[in-house]
Amino acid sequence: MPVYEFHDEYSLAETADKLGKEAVKLNLIPSFVVHYFPDNRQYYIPNEINSEPLTPEEAYMYFKRLIEESD
Repeated sequence: MPVYEFHDEYSLAETADKLGKEAVKLNLIPSFVVHYFPDNRQYYIPNEINSEPLTPEEAYMYFKRLIEESD
């Protein structure tokens, strides 16, 4: 049975933060910015074309895919 790192919106966002930091450490992305709001977070991954905000769910999936593809 898999062990999940999150079980609610807050822990999902915390997991996305950890994956984002790991992606930066692995030089997969140059940086990322998190805007904190009382009820949610928005993630920005800078690139040359655009920088649309990502939800914690989108950021989690994006960072996870980057890290898995780099292995």
